[in-house]
Amino acid sequence: MINRDEVEGKVESVKGKAKQAVGNLTDDPALQDEGVQDETAGKTQEAIGTARRKVGEAVEKLGEKIKH
Repeated sequence: MINRDEVEGKVESVKGKAKQAVGNLTDDPALQDEGVQDETAGKTQEAIGTARRKVGEAVEKLGEKIKH
């Protein structure tokens, strides 16, 4: 199941892409740069969330094997 970090990371990434698009339309390099930073931070947070989820799933599987 997807976790909070994954969801929040996706949202941040989309927000960053939107800022980049608005920055491109308005010819605002500062907004474009801010969008790139937001997108990168979002992707990083999503990756951390994915890693946490996979570790948790692996621990659960190991626990199930130990029980049996």
